[in-house]
Amino acid sequence: MNLALAFKQSANSNLEKTALFWGQASFSYGQLWAQTRSVAWRLRTDLGVRPGDRVGVWLKNCPEFVPALFGILQAGAVAVPINNFLKPAEVQFILRDAGIDVLVVDESMNEGFASLAADQPGLKSLHAESFGGSPTGDADVPADLGEETLAVIIYTSGTTGQPKGAMLSHGNLLANVESCRIVLQAVGEDRFVVVLPMFHSFMLTVGILLPMLIGGSIVLVKSLHPPKNVVLDILQHRATLLPAVPQFFRALSLSSVPVELPLRVCISGGAPLPGETLREFTARFPFPLLEGYGLSEASPVVSFTPIRGPWKAGSIGVPIPNVEMSIQNEAGQMLSAGQTGELCVRGTNVMLGYWNRPAETAETMRHGWLLTGDIGYCDHDGFYYITDRKKDMFLVNGINVYPREIEEVLYQFPGVKEAAVIGVPDARRGEQPLACIASHEGIQLNQKDLQNFVRGRLADYKVPRRFVFMPTLPHSATGKVLKTDLKKLG
Repeated sequence: MNLALAFKQSANSNLEKTALFWGQASFSYGQLWAQTRSVAWRLRTDLGVRPGDRVGVWLKNCPEFVPALFGILQAGAVAVPINNFLKPAEVQFILRDAGIDVLVVDESMNEGFASLAADQPGLKSLHAESFGGSPTGDADVPADLGEETLAVIIYTSGTTGQPKGAMLSHGNLLANVESCRIVLQAVGEDRFVVVLPMFHSFMLTVGILLPMLIGGSIVLVKSLHPPKNVVLDILQHRATLLPAVPQFFRALSLSSVPVELPLRVCISGGAPLPGETLREFTARFPFPLLEGYGLSEASPVVSFTPIRGPWKAGSIGVPIPNVEMSIQNEAGQMLSAGQTGELCVRGTNVMLGYWNRPAETAETMRHGWLLTGDIGYCDHDGFYYITDRKKDMFLVNGINVYPREIEEVLYQFPGVKEAAVIGVPDARRGEQPLACIASHEGIQLNQKDLQNFVRGRLADYKVPRRFVFMPTLPHSATGKVLKTDLKKLG
């Protein structure tokens, strides 16, 4: 089995059914399948793409993203979704690193593509605006396209150095889709809201592959601004599942949107869910907000909070089916419940490795386990908790300090909209915590009140000695706070 064949079977079983809602427009499975075949045919015939070639997808969220993805896979090629917020110089690195000669773009990317083509004269484009119509020929899936075949390369955000391409096979993604189907109890009647960028691994699996392979529907939100657009789409198209990042759910819980929405579950991923956000959301809405955990290298979902409970605040849940998790020390020894160490993952969802980076692959894989770089622990009930990123941890007088612990406290202070803590050099103590704060509109906060609040709840060495107040914190395209930008303040 492969992803292209799985989509073909799903589409042929649901030809007349609406696969994707886009504002007032809608697209049936039959339409998306015809566009998929057309893309595959044109890639092979007009653009000379061969099985195994890498094809970039540099698109904003749009319906054409779906046939672009499946068309590339149908041609036996490897899809490389590219962050549409990147500048041409950043995209150029990915094109060269992955050896991409063909890029799927839309008209809004024309200027960026021209810049890329100037540096890479052989670069060819396939425009999303040309996807309409029936295929002039057919492009059958290559016979040797199996589960071990490379399907997608997802480039990590590159918070340390240049981004790396996580290689995901057809089998990796199919396994993760099936595991997600089980834990979300997803069925063909479900409609998945897509508000996050489609290039992101979270949306690729949960927002695109899962609904398309089970015969469900995608409610693709045309614009997040104003936020009520999302709510209107949810109401109009009777959406049932909403995957998004914590920042979105915090805004939703503080807004005046109707409480009675057709949603049956909200899924928080992409970044840690602050306890205060969970409390605010749960107090307002009758449907659950459940936290999951994943990373691109794991296709990406690793754990999820059980839909029917128990629910534990602060926990990322339990491993999804066919995935193992463990807490290990630096030597690779398994740690017991309650002990803190590095979270490690093993399963059919774990990547083949990093593209053209055997050394980095070897550093990330240890005895079959994927080292996530996240620090956490497992409780006696088998629920996992993330305390921080391994690389975010800093030392005050030689004692480990995990920023997330301090951030959780800061979020409880009235008026704090966003909080991020970093370690900055200190002559006496080695490092000290620095807190970056964004407040709600019209509210002024002061350092002394915040320090006293934290001091009443945490050890003195964890209390930030400095606060930086900002209108808003810098974020990545998927809502993660860019701590690399904040560290320039230190």
